[in-house]
Amino acid sequence: MEELGLLALAAVLIVVAASAVAAKLGIATPILLVLIGLGTSLLPGAPELRIPPEWILAVVLPPILYSAAVNMPAMDFRRNLAPIGALSVFLVITSAFATGAVIWLLFPALDFAASVALGAVISPPDAVAATAIGKRLGLPHRLVTIMEGEGLVNDATALVMMRSAIAAISAALSFWGAIGDFAFAVALGILVGLVVGGVSVWVRSRIRQPVLTTAISFVVPFLAYLPAEELGASGVLAVVVAGIVTGHFGVRRFTAQDRIAERMNWRTIQLLLENGVFLVMGFELTTVLGDVVEDDLGVWAAVGIGLLATAVLFLVRLAFVVPLIAGLRLGQRGAARRAERIRDTLGRIDAIDFAPEHAPRVERVTSRLQRAHADARFLADEGLGWRGGAVLAWSGMRGVVTLAAAQSLPSDLPYRPQLVLVAFTVAIVTLVLQGGTLPLLIRWLRIRGATPHETRRELARLTAEIGEAARTVLENPDLRRDDGQPFDDEIVEQVRTSSRSMLESLGATEEWEAGTTPLQQRRELQRLLIEAEQAALLEARASGLYPSHVVEAVQRLIDEESARLNGLS
Repeated sequence: MEELGLLALAAVLIVVAASAVAAKLGIATPILLVLIGLGTSLLPGAPELRIPPEWILAVVLPPILYSAAVNMPAMDFRRNLAPIGALSVFLVITSAFATGAVIWLLFPALDFAASVALGAVISPPDAVAATAIGKRLGLPHRLVTIMEGEGLVNDATALVMMRSAIAAISAALSFWGAIGDFAFAVALGILVGLVVGGVSVWVRSRIRQPVLTTAISFVVPFLAYLPAEELGASGVLAVVVAGIVTGHFGVRRFTAQDRIAERMNWRTIQLLLENGVFLVMGFELTTVLGDVVEDDLGVWAAVGIGLLATAVLFLVRLAFVVPLIAGLRLGQRGAARRAERIRDTLGRIDAIDFAPEHAPRVERVTSRLQRAHADARFLADEGLGWRGGAVLAWSGMRGVVTLAAAQSLPSDLPYRPQLVLVAFTVAIVTLVLQGGTLPLLIRWLRIRGATPHETRRELARLTAEIGEAARTVLENPDLRRDDGQPFDDEIVEQVRTSSRSMLESLGATEEWEAGTTPLQQRRELQRLLIEAEQAALLEARASGLYPSHVVEAVQRLIDEESARLNGLS
């Protein structure tokens, strides 16, 4: 137990150090960690590492997926549901059968269902490395969203398909039975995720202590995963749905402190778990190689099959992405025409003088049409061309699920050690080769997302709209405090001046690039003040002149102000 604790401690320190170094080197952290893990496993005296696959599938995977899902905007997921669904469901199924057929031909003693099971293991890409690279290099937001959405849902498809294929090995499940099992697992997984996500948001919204609500959030992934798996549903899909529901409704139901605490805690958990799995992947490789050496089929033969499977996966993905991009381009033109029709309809509604009793219904219809118009404008303006398709096709790195699912294959399966090595080969080759060259491809294609000027212009527009709501409140003659007393005129005027100054600063988009806006100068000055206040507080703490609880109260105030200021940057 002591040795295991030391290994866990060393792993955390390695993950933190590698994350800092990778950022400076300009490479994805998972790639560096796989290489570090492999190198560490070759050191004299390095222990043999065998982590039970159920630990990764039931303990590590749910919080990783939940952390990513809770930060996935439901609006972006909904708008990109078609490409995400195509990549995470149909491409995974196609890839599983294609690679399964190749493996079946190369392993004659292997059942076709078992070959498809391995095909399902190596089919789902892990979006961690790809999205990390994409965000750092400024890929279009829609492209990053599609890759993240694919990474969230494709794990569910692969694991359900692997489970059905394994059941078919013993003739316990027919072809149509497998399809029915797949549909049942997906539908029930979505239902469980909706229930768990909705109930958890309802419970947490009634608890006004961030520590308690964050503690509840830690168990939500497992509350979704474990019951879903026990019911024969997709636990992975249940976790993803619960996360998206929590992220969507949490904005309305949770306090600002709850949201800040949850973001920070889940980012830390995601960093350690995701990157820790890649470190383990590299470290376990020597153990996997040792298992193959003891069998009758050599290491190089298994590695060669893994390389062939990697090539098949890339070709299938490329062949799938080409018509997908063509369809998105065609849909882009259709969305533009649909946006024009909806805009005309809104104009006609505005021109009609409806009776007062019809106002609520007209408002609801108008709201729906405005949302449909925004969706259509998004699809029309945020198209993906062939350069985005090239990045999408090359972003097929495998990772966490491939590692865990490969080791969960039945122990009595023929060629099991070789099949596990095939999966490891696919994961490592795609991660190092595709992940390592993806930044070069992005730079060569010169694909870019929204410019900083465009982003800040949209920020100014949204801030102006929000500011209008704030001005309406300040100008309301019935404005009262909680106790029913009116606010002091001086206080109202101070708040109005501060709000107007911020709106004017955000509206000065032409000055953003030069960094000369009043708002930016105010932030710099506030940072200097906070640094001076923190230094004075440290001196007061060291002097012992003030009670510790008073010092801690002032420290919390300074921390809150610093967090607010950093959140605006």
